[in-house]
Amino acid sequence: MWAAGEAYEPYVGRWSRLVAARFVRALDVPPGGSWRDVGCGTGAVTQAVLDAAQPADVVGVDPSEGYLAYAREHVRDPRARFVRADAVNLPFAGGTASAAVSGLVLNFVPDAPRAAAEMVRVVRPGGLVGVYLWDYGEGGMEAIRAFWDAATALDPRARELDEAVRFPLCARTALGALLAGAGLVDVETEEIRVPTPFHDFDDYWTPFLGGQGPAPAYLAALPEDHRRALRERLEAALPRAADGSIPLRARAWAARGRRTA
Repeated sequence: MWAAGEAYEPYVGRWSRLVAARFVRALDVPPGGSWRDVGCGTGAVTQAVLDAAQPADVVGVDPSEGYLAYAREHVRDPRARFVRADAVNLPFAGGTASAAVSGLVLNFVPDAPRAAAEMVRVVRPGGLVGVYLWDYGEGGMEAIRAFWDAATALDPRARELDEAVRFPLCARTALGALLAGAGLVDVETEEIRVPTPFHDFDDYWTPFLGGQGPAPAYLAALPEDHRRALRERLEAALPRAADGSIPLRARAWAARGRRTA
């Protein structure tokens, strides 16, 4: 599902970059730190760290060679490097990082508590762990909520694939509890809202054809007539501004905490 950065970026990558910038600034990690970006994907959080946090270095970790290739191509800062590894088995010695962060990943990790524990392990005492996920459960990711509402109206079985059903971790309380359960202290949660406007319906629809993510994967498996019916339903349902654009918004939940000294 997650393999091609070129398809991911127009789907949700462009919006993730807006969230990543605000997320990193809010962490307020002192300059000169060593960062780990767990599930770095196409490099959005890594780039935000480079832009806003004045790090000594950032190491991005992801299991997808396709995403790593995209990140290496687009993040050229010599302070950054990318390695292939899994979130539940990070290739770093314990207590070696100032901060470990993860954006839009932990809901896809089968053992999220173990991944959180790994992030805690690699930061030094007093170091920070921060994560963020889209709000699927409360409809905060409006572009995807609209898709699944239309899909389930045509096919009730689609509800089983809806991120709101599959990913209960994507909520303020659940995310904070995950970090607290990993042993972090001073855990705080917050919401990050960003605008996600689309120029027109094609700008909204075309990224769903890229196969990256649950909704695009569902769409790719549909027969052509069902896909056409879903497109028509969405085109009729989405809000429009006077200029024909589609003014939607997204919300992410973010949580952070510190390893005990």
